[in-house]
Amino acid sequence: MITAQEIQSVKQRFGIIGNSPLLNHAIQVAMQASPTDMTVLITGESGSGKESFSKIIHSLSLRKHGKFIAINCGAIPEGTIDSELFGHEKGSFTGAHEARKGYFEVTDGGSIFLDEIGEMPLGTQARLLRVLENGEFIKVGSSKVQKTNVRVITATNVNLIKAVEKGKFREDLYYRLNTVPIFVPPLRERGEDMVLLFRKFTGDFSEKYHVRPISLDPDAQQLLMRYAFPGNIRQLKNIAEQISLLEETREVSAQTLARYLPQENTKLPMAVGLSSSENSDFSERDILYKVLFDMKKDMNDLKKLVLESFQNGGLNPSLMQKHHGLFEGIDSELISQDNGEKSSSLPMPFVIDSKKPTSSLEEEYEDDVIEDIVHEEDDSSLSLERKEKEMILKALRKHNNKRKYAASDLGISERTLYRKIKQYEIE
Repeated sequence: MITAQEIQSVKQRFGIIGNSPLLNHAIQVAMQASPTDMTVLITGESGSGKESFSKIIHSLSLRKHGKFIAINCGAIPEGTIDSELFGHEKGSFTGAHEARKGYFEVTDGGSIFLDEIGEMPLGTQARLLRVLENGEFIKVGSSKVQKTNVRVITATNVNLIKAVEKGKFREDLYYRLNTVPIFVPPLRERGEDMVLLFRKFTGDFSEKYHVRPISLDPDAQQLLMRYAFPGNIRQLKNIAEQISLLEETREVSAQTLARYLPQENTKLPMAVGLSSSENSDFSERDILYKVLFDMKKDMNDLKKLVLESFQNGGLNPSLMQKHHGLFEGIDSELISQDNGEKSSSLPMPFVIDSKKPTSSLEEEYEDDVIEDIVHEEDDSSLSLERKEKEMILKALRKHNNKRKYAASDLGISERTLYRKIKQYEIE
């Protein structure tokens, strides 16, 4: 059983910063797989630090004294990748002036890390499968079978299952590579690790540029943790360097930090875990979309109602019954059940008679009314937080403040609901 102290020791040795449970789990799996010769497939987004895990696996394995080579399959042209990996004989193709050893021959007894394995051509995939199955390969332009004893560690930022379905990746190779899967979480799912990494990077850059280190106030830290970071650790490091170099004030506020964070990549929910975060993001988007569509529908119905009332010279009770959803909160006695009757208590709308000339004062009043309606529509369209708060309050009242059932009714996780309750200061 691997202890927390052993995981922390590995972090210090390889310069890994963070205490995220997902990160610790990935390190634990890497440590467990290291003493074996099993093939490892590391998955994760670009810039999330997959190469560091390949170094952990090699350094803690029995092959640690052997060679370790990292190859980016996406950076090698398709026409030369076979030669790079398996070598070639002299004269095997134009420009092959002498024989050359490939990486699988050079690293015999060691480990080879094949990054971006999803970019490997299908022909090369067949050659790699033979190496994994039998430890055999053939140089380009040769007929001689050679043996090699190499441990293969692979990584990808694409979904290989979908690549298999599209015919871009061999299914048999996928299952051969995926003996030990390791998922490296993206930065947005590592919570407070973002602040720790930012502090580390700004400390390094303060030494490099001979300036005082940057610090973030609490609001800036919250903003940093809400940012999606599509570029992951690489992007965070880049932002830390920009701020360290350009900002004169050493304590950065949320307003200052926001200038370095593209707003379209700021998340609504704060990521706290893999599946829960993905599900909560999706569910809250659904809620907001539903609110927007409902508001749009209500506005369209209201416009239709006002138009019909103008044409009929007043509000018809039958129209109010037809569009009763727009009149929530109005005394039901004001709405007559008799379609032929008009209640004298009903307020008459402002009616514009196209046949009757209006004075300048009346025209000014009409303009004010129209402007007020437009402003009211704009205000309603922008009050998403208020609508979200109202939905949460309704769900809590419906389930007698039982958060578990309210969260289920809203389609979000209980943790997300708790965060929203705290955000909106709901008693």
